[in-house]
Amino acid sequence: MRLLHTMLRVGNLQRSIDFYTNVLGMKLQRTSDNPSQKYTLAFVGYGTNPDHAEIELTWNYDTTSYEMGNAYGHIAIGMPDVAQACINIRAAGGKVVRDAGPVKGGTTIIAFVEDPDGYKIELIQRSE
Repeated sequence: MRLLHTMLRVGNLQRSIDFYTNVLGMKLQRTSDNPSQKYTLAFVGYGTNPDHAEIELTWNYDTTSYEMGNAYGHIAIGMPDVAQACINIRAAGGKVVRDAGPVKGGTTIIAFVEDPDGYKIELIQRSE
């Protein structure tokens, strides 16, 4: 078995594509417009399925925002330098909501950013 993708509903598809590609450095892998069902999908990621998991951005034609609820936590992305990533994300217009530093009760360096729809993304420092 393999994790293929995580789906997020977004209020403005192009704004979300711009965030994930221009701010987080992902690539737009493919899109699928479904006018009869009134939605468009865009898949973004650091590689293609099935070798790499992707994020499926779903835009329903008549919806511009969603309630976040209290069950969603975050998506995590590993990288070699979280502090530098925060600098780069801010410079690209992204929103850092927790600066780089050790996780509470541990030593792993993490930070959090927020996408345009309010979804949290954890950045985890890894040398891998």
